[in-house]
Amino acid sequence: MLLAAPRGYCAGVDRAVVAVEKALEHYGAPVYVRKQIVHNIHVVQTLEKRGAIFVEEVDEVPPGAHVVFSAHGVSPAVVQGAADRGLQAIDATCPLVTKVHREAVRFARDDFEILLIGHEGHEEVEGTAGEAPEHTTLVGSPDEADTVVVRDPDKVVWLSQTTLSVDETMETVNRLRARFPNLQDPPSDDICYATQNRQVAIKKVAKNADLVIVVGSANSSNSVRLVEVALEYGAKAAYRVDYAHEVKQEWLDGVNTVGVTSGASVPEVLVQDLLDELAGAGYGDVETVITAEEDLIFSLPKELRKDMTGKNDARALGGRRSGAE
Repeated sequence: MLLAAPRGYCAGVDRAVVAVEKALEHYGAPVYVRKQIVHNIHVVQTLEKRGAIFVEEVDEVPPGAHVVFSAHGVSPAVVQGAADRGLQAIDATCPLVTKVHREAVRFARDDFEILLIGHEGHEEVEGTAGEAPEHTTLVGSPDEADTVVVRDPDKVVWLSQTTLSVDETMETVNRLRARFPNLQDPPSDDICYATQNRQVAIKKVAKNADLVIVVGSANSSNSVRLVEVALEYGAKAAYRVDYAHEVKQEWLDGVNTVGVTSGASVPEVLVQDLLDELAGAGYGDVETVITAEEDLIFSLPKELRKDMTGKNDARALGGRRSGAE
């Protein structure tokens, strides 16, 4: 087996999951969460067992209750809706998504048209577009870049969903720029470092793998992209699973080398379960393929930075962790 590194939890996912756990410790159950806190079935079910209640919209939350906004971010309309119901809101939006929101606000203020590269209906896209709806046009694919219409080709900027394929996003940007030479770039790359790192790692694994298995949920954009990237970069076959028991024997027929990775919202325990399953099928020799090291920890939402005694929580302000793989 070739085990990709980095894989699994990114700093934004870790922050969001810990935020729900800390909120349950601080305030007791139930704590409400708008949408899935991160796109992973196992994580959501685990938090539900601890007392989290997941809702689609804030109007499902009882007035005055605590509600956590997911890692994918929310629009100003959602924030206002929570305030109107007197909810105690805790914002677990990934700081890298918040960065894109701020870019959208700034460019809209300067009267730019924002071409937002992303997937229609994804919570992150809805949140970012909600910051400047009258200035934002969604571009869902490279082909859509060829047909999008803008008001002023000299005042356009592109932003993107943070969890996209790096290669496909840049193809979309290049096709946009061919039509709009004055297209501006965001101040810094919108696709998050963790998404890029996981794609770089699976590219290296894929060229030497007969089969790649990605652990991740179907609604996890970055997990789905890892399957696509693996196929594009040489894997003979690639599949996504939520759990190890979903691996089918026919996938392994004639396979000598299996590559393994996981999306950015996947806890490591699910990867270890897969490694155990594959070891039982004869793939006991594991080689870790390391392409980057990640040690970043994001600070917790401000409401959760102190423990129950009033002291700063051990990981309240984030920083760097030791022992990064």
